[in-house]
Amino acid sequence: MVKAAVLYETKSPLVVEELELDDPKAGEVLVKIGAAGICRSDRHFMHGDAPIGLPVVLGHEGAGTIEKVGPGVTSVRPGQQVILTFVASCGRCKSCLTGASNLCDTHAAAGSFMFDGTTRLHKGDTRILHFGKTACFAEYSVMPEAAVVPIDTPIGMDIAALIGCCVPTGVGAVTTSAQVTPGSTVAVIGCGGVGLNVIMGAALVNAGKIIAVDIRESQLEFAMKFGATHTVNASDQDPVARVRELTGGKGADFTFEVFGSADTTKAAYDMAGKRSTVTIVGIAPWGAEAGINAVDIVRNEKTMRGTYYGSTPARVEMPKLVDMYLAGKLNLDDLVVRQYSLDDINVAYDDMDKGEVGRGVIMF
Repeated sequence: MVKAAVLYETKSPLVVEELELDDPKAGEVLVKIGAAGICRSDRHFMHGDAPIGLPVVLGHEGAGTIEKVGPGVTSVRPGQQVILTFVASCGRCKSCLTGASNLCDTHAAAGSFMFDGTTRLHKGDTRILHFGKTACFAEYSVMPEAAVVPIDTPIGMDIAALIGCCVPTGVGAVTTSAQVTPGSTVAVIGCGGVGLNVIMGAALVNAGKIIAVDIRESQLEFAMKFGATHTVNASDQDPVARVRELTGGKGADFTFEVFGSADTTKAAYDMAGKRSTVTIVGIAPWGAEAGINAVDIVRNEKTMRGTYYGSTPARVEMPKLVDMYLAGKLNLDDLVVRQYSLDDINVAYDDMDKGEVGRGVIMF
């Protein structure tokens, strides 16, 4: 039996209770969860903004220790610290073979089931789904071997958990997706956990001006700790006009939407200048559409793209991010502001909804 937080109905609190957890099958591992991040992506499903099968154990930003391995597992061993990846790439589908393992077709087709179409979690005869095949809002979780990334130098579980989602998503959006150039102007809409990592990524590549945009002054002040050079409070001024003013009327060279809405997507586009790159990182509610000026995108040669999970291969990128953290190049220590027990997970999400700065983490 394991304690886990279960989503039975959307728009309802998570239920923390005991579940049955089967042993790992071939190609799977049992992980003792050490920490799990409080990420807005899980909240989308809790609010019903995106479809998901129910009941389900959420949690995709996590880290832990290998407890047990199933037959055929060779890349990890019991006792080893691992970071979880919510895209357990198969290595054989078209996306994986063409360098887009973050978009693995096999993983997407299996959804919240294991690769064999079954689950390891259940409550009596009721099967419980595994979000992202990680389901780390639980004391222990069984997941595919491909969902764990071993690291050589152990680090704090809270920091390791962040490297499972918000760090590669934010930093990768800058370095891999947009390929921000030194000296360029960057505008970042949304200064939550991922947005702060976009800001850190922009500072890492020596962007010249990094403009943080948010509706909360506390978030903007906090963003200055991670490399923002200017801030724009969109609650009391027009963010597009202000970003253009800060860039001499030209607009930003690179803009990032990291909140997840049609309005902020349009704002990210409108505040971008000629030959700019607009990168959409945030996931908007299901079905949201943003109106883009079809003439402007041609006449000003703008590029607009989406990025998922930083457009990076987790098994390659995550160890690099650990090394960068250990070298002092990523300020992840200041990113973790609040720690909770699993019993307080609903409080943790209420705090996020209130706009508390930084990242909250469930510690086990």
